[in-house]
Amino acid sequence: MTTRTVLVAHPGAELYGSDRMVLESMRALTTDTVRPVLVVPRRGPLLEEAANEGHTVLICPTPVISKSALGPHGLLDLLRTTLRSLLPGWRLLRSVDPAVVVVNTVTPPLWLLLARLRGVPTISHVHEGEASASRLVQRLLYLPLTLASSIVVNSEFSLGVLSSAAPWLARRSEVVLNAVEGPPQVVPPRERVEGAIRLLFVGRLSARKGPHVAVEAVGLLRDRGVPVTLGLLGSASEGYEWYEQQLRDAVHDRKLTEQVHFHGFQPRIWDLVRDADVVLVPSTVDEPFGNTAVEARLAARPLVVSDISGLREASAGKGSVRRVPPSDPVALADAVESLRDGWDEERGQALAGAADARDRFSSARYASRLRSAVDRLRKDRR
Repeated sequence: MTTRTVLVAHPGAELYGSDRMVLESMRALTTDTVRPVLVVPRRGPLLEEAANEGHTVLICPTPVISKSALGPHGLLDLLRTTLRSLLPGWRLLRSVDPAVVVVNTVTPPLWLLLARLRGVPTISHVHEGEASASRLVQRLLYLPLTLASSIVVNSEFSLGVLSSAAPWLARRSEVVLNAVEGPPQVVPPRERVEGAIRLLFVGRLSARKGPHVAVEAVGLLRDRGVPVTLGLLGSASEGYEWYEQQLRDAVHDRKLTEQVHFHGFQPRIWDLVRDADVVLVPSTVDEPFGNTAVEARLAARPLVVSDISGLREASAGKGSVRRVPPSDPVALADAVESLRDGWDEERGQALAGAADARDRFSSARYASRLRSAVDRLRKDRR
């Protein structure tokens, strides 16, 4: 039985949403006849996780597109990195000789070009949905996808943004909802909220993810006399440490150091989720999807999310969910109070929603859809 290699190219090496999804893709693609190989541009915690699961991981430089890279200075840096990456990337493709290349996110487009030049079919796995970006920025981000043989998109919202910005790509695109890993065991929420209601934010500490909105909501709840705590589980990206410091200063200035706790980045989140009463996803701008929202549902925790974009898809269905306007700490605080006041009913709805989320975002369903997309390209190449 012949085993073929699928090269999975990813732009980072952290363990946040798209990083965890690339691990899910590696698991999905591992079969008796397919061996996925992961390539990333630098070292990071993702490598250890992938290696622990038995996957082959390679490191190869590649340009990664970001909004900052689309400015004059950023474009020069992007060009330099591209020139430095051409030969290493070409050699890696020749050495691995993949049957298919899967490029995870729109940000490492060089792999699409190199694979096209070598005649290797490609799938672009789109996790982005920048509806608030200018049409020019959108088209620049999506233009390299013209080189892809097919496109997989993680939500209907992301597909809508893609279709609006680059309609010629829509006919080659299909939606495959993320698979989201749940806790090893669902621990029901506590039966009664005695003392402080325990809130949890999980994600990067960045303005777009909205932890500052959560901190402000905690201040409002404290001022209303509602006992409350907030855990911030995550860290700032490199270059954005100033935001985390700004967040810490706000906690200090509002005298919330007893209520707000910084847990930093942790690869295992479930102990903290288990101890939480409510999970907050207070994103301030469009989200193509919302893995954290699904994780909360899988753990049977009531959820407060911003009423935007892909977060609606991630929080749809059964469960205890409150949707609030983005960047509105008053609405966020009101939603938390509402959950606390109706805890018996919300607890039951959260438990019922866990089973619904397990079915909708199951690994088996995701694996079947992704394998089908890869198999179609492998057959077309024969």
